[in-house]
Amino acid sequence: MKVRARLAAARDVGLVGLVLVLAAACTGQGGGGSQSAGGGEDTGPAVDVRISPKDGTSEVAPNLPVTVEAADGTITDVRIEQTGGTADQSAQGAGQSASPTAGDGAPDHEITGTLSEDESTWVSDWNLAPGSTVTVTATAENSDGEQAEAVSEFSTEPAAEGNRLELQSNFPTSGQTVGVGMPVIVNFDLPVENKAQVENSMEVTSEHTVDGAWNWFGDQTAVFRPKEYWQPYQHVTVDLRLAGVQASEGVYGVENHQLNFEVGREQISTIEDSEHTMTVERDGESLKTFPISNGRADVRKYTTTSGIHLTMEKYEHLVMDSSTTGIPVDSPEGYKLDVEYAVRFSNSGEFTHAAPWNGRLGESNESHGCTNMSNADAKWFYEQSLMGDPLVITGTDRQLEVDNGWGYWQRPWEEWLANSPTGEPDTTDGNGTPGSVHAEEA
Repeated sequence: MKVRARLAAARDVGLVGLVLVLAAACTGQGGGGSQSAGGGEDTGPAVDVRISPKDGTSEVAPNLPVTVEAADGTITDVRIEQTGGTADQSAQGAGQSASPTAGDGAPDHEITGTLSEDESTWVSDWNLAPGSTVTVTATAENSDGEQAEAVSEFSTEPAAEGNRLELQSNFPTSGQTVGVGMPVIVNFDLPVENKAQVENSMEVTSEHTVDGAWNWFGDQTAVFRPKEYWQPYQHVTVDLRLAGVQASEGVYGVENHQLNFEVGREQISTIEDSEHTMTVERDGESLKTFPISNGRADVRKYTTTSGIHLTMEKYEHLVMDSSTTGIPVDSPEGYKLDVEYAVRFSNSGEFTHAAPWNGRLGESNESHGCTNMSNADAKWFYEQSLMGDPLVITGTDRQLEVDNGWGYWQRPWEEWLANSPTGEPDTTDGNGTPGSVHAEEA
């Protein structure tokens, strides 16, 4: 992980305006955002505090880092205030719903930073808000304890209309309780080219620390998955620090979001196709075994997919229409059925659902690809299912594709990690992400 030690940079105006008591030897601010401590031979080595971007700079790229350096001294405090632009918008929304999907409060535009081992250099961890005025106040001290302060005020480049990366949707949403297989799915409104920088702007933190990684499906969907299923009964937070991240040339994120959800009990269901049964286990104990009927498999499209599926959504009542899969309702193979207690587990039309017309449950496969169940069993499974519960099917010759619904567990961990633009595990311990969120040239 990139973090060794941090100094928080506060956006609170009161903190930024705090009066610092300097040693008598400390003199006025030097040019270019620097200041030296000590003026004579007996005052000890000078502390030359330098801040980048320099004081007075305008339209700084939001994804350039703030850097503080103290020559012959150690940095004791760095504070950042951002006003105007999206910084104020985020501050006003703090603690409230950041978006219809993201949920309960953005992480504001507070900027933390990482200190070097000798404490002479501080670099910001996150990007700056586009279109804002930024004031950086830094203090350092020399070996005699004499302090110096430097201030740099500059502005960041605004994000132009039409070039603002925004969150379109996410799964799960804040407040939800999900199954142990649930990934974090983030859909953006614009294509992302700088995928590593955007990945590193999205930090997943869980009570039980695990290794995970992001994969991309197209240029607008990022998916985080742990190496193994989540441990049950824990809280997970996702900080989407998108403000200032450069998605592509001239396109910047404008708003931060935070997502909070719970991982519930561990419920894993398994179907062995040739046995025509489904077994449901919860927290390691077998709960129920149901007779079922899968796809009749006379053609590929009527073959139930094998692999690790996740329950995606559920409907108490659902109309199943063959025309949605390219089969006209009035054709010999067409159908339009009203079904009850439907639980989706792929995007290729596969559900578990009640099928009172199927008299071969537990005996043979008769469906168009769905998992048929009795009314009572389908109702029980519907009521007991959470989004993200694993449903493992074996025994058919049609494998679930990784991008068919939420088939993300179909990709082995080594391959999943290799497909992450960062190429490194993202550990969910709250200590930062694998790489930099800043411009590559920085």
